[in-house]
Amino acid sequence: MFREKIKILDCTIRDGGLINNHDFDLHFVRALYKSLSDAGIDYMEIGYKNSRRLFNPKEYGKWKFCEEDDIKRTIEGIESDKMKLSVMVDVDRVDIDDVKPKKESPVDMIRVASYVKDIDKAIFLCNHFADKGYETTINIMAISRALDNELNEALHQLEEECKAGVVYVVDSFGSLYQETTEFLIKKARHILKTKEVGIHAHNNQQLAFANTIEAIIHDANYLDATVYGLGRAAGNCPLELLLGFLKNPKFDIRPVLDIISKEFIPLRDKMEWGYIIPYAITGILDEHPRAAIALRESEKKENYREFYESLITDVEK
Repeated sequence: MFREKIKILDCTIRDGGLINNHDFDLHFVRALYKSLSDAGIDYMEIGYKNSRRLFNPKEYGKWKFCEEDDIKRTIEGIESDKMKLSVMVDVDRVDIDDVKPKKESPVDMIRVASYVKDIDKAIFLCNHFADKGYETTINIMAISRALDNELNEALHQLEEECKAGVVYVVDSFGSLYQETTEFLIKKARHILKTKEVGIHAHNNQQLAFANTIEAIIHDANYLDATVYGLGRAAGNCPLELLLGFLKNPKFDIRPVLDIISKEFIPLRDKMEWGYIIPYAITGILDEHPRAAIALRESEKKENYREFYESLITDVEK
């Protein structure tokens, strides 16, 4: 029926921020924080902890940097005894000295996003943050592009050298099918004897929810999702569908349905996300969605065949 080990991490603000330069207003983030807390969600990822030396603060909203004072203003006055807060860092995009020790921060978990080729750097960051008192994860990005021998080596290295409690399989391009999801989760579970395995799925081919279920079946216990599927390009596994699937009585779908009605339906008039053909095409071809995002901002936004043919021509070259 339900597995008590399962944890849900909502990354609506972090992944959704990739659409609007992380510029969600305080009202929206506070409303989401309360809704997720009331729904019994385990973690809310509130944004990135990026370097202000590398990114101009004038070009981005506050959730690109997640200063402690901004986080404290978000949660002030809202009771949440159990839900924890997470931020994400990218390899080579964070100043580690900007991250205060856990005892000085409202953040509980730091997730390190890394490609397989940068796993050494990711382990260094992860161990540094763990030593500062944080729960930590490693998120292996674009795993569909990782060579099998390189992934095997990275997973063994993570098991032997890394203090992360969780390692995430990340379908960055929304290109995985259930069979490959099963293969990757089983591989990670086989090698990572002392860590939990997580899944972060994108919805380019409308498989984010199905692939998350597949991961659950094969003992992934950390599950990423976003409210109404909000996220970069085609978005992510919808939180409301995941809550409907899980049988754990600690979760309550009703606060999530409320905030979709009140905040996310109006948001659809301002931001575009979710399944549309250009994102499906990049998922089918295992390509980064940046080309599809650019198409949607052009005058040829609905010229799907030309877009498809341009991509397969590039692949053939």
